[in-house]
Amino acid sequence: MGRGGWHGRGGFKGRGGWQQSDLPSADDAAAWFAGRLPDGWFTEPPTVSVDREEIIIIGTLPAVEGEFEDDAAKAAAESGRISRFREETRDERIDIARQAEHRYGRKVAWGAKTGSTEELFTTLSAPVMTRLRQPERLILDTLVDAGVARSRSEALAWAVRLVGEHADTWLAELRDAMSKVDDLRAKGPEFDS
Repeated sequence: MGRGGWHGRGGFKGRGGWQQSDLPSADDAAAWFAGRLPDGWFTEPPTVSVDREEIIIIGTLPAVEGEFEDDAAKAAAESGRISRFREETRDERIDIARQAEHRYGRKVAWGAKTGSTEELFTTLSAPVMTRLRQPERLILDTLVDAGVARSRSEALAWAVRLVGEHADTWLAELRDAMSKVDDLRAKGPEFDS
């Protein structure tokens, strides 16, 4: 079938590709991780971010104590605290990630922060298929030529981040509307393939 229409497992493939309703819901992910994570790992509930490919859990570790020569020394101590957490919790994080990946159908990545230092561990870098025409490619090339980005891929990521920063309200409204469409689609009639 061409563009749009019913495909495979009864999911609808529109112009934008597979819809969110094709994935298991991750609406309860923050609560699931709050209940599943060992007590004492973080000083507050972790931040849980979900998209179509990945769930990222970022927890806050206890602050490093003591006097430091300068900000660089404090940042090094914070990075060391995060590194220790990463090594000490590796096996248990892998086990939790496997359970979450089975439950939610998405990869799981971890991160930690303390003080002004935040580090992510092995996050997913998903390739995105783009069919850009020359005017769009020229914009990316201008960003590369100006030194804003090292590659078209990095320039595209930069542009997406910039739009995200300046369109938060609009994007939130759009996500809410898409969620309502998914709910209505789920309540719709069933068709045999």
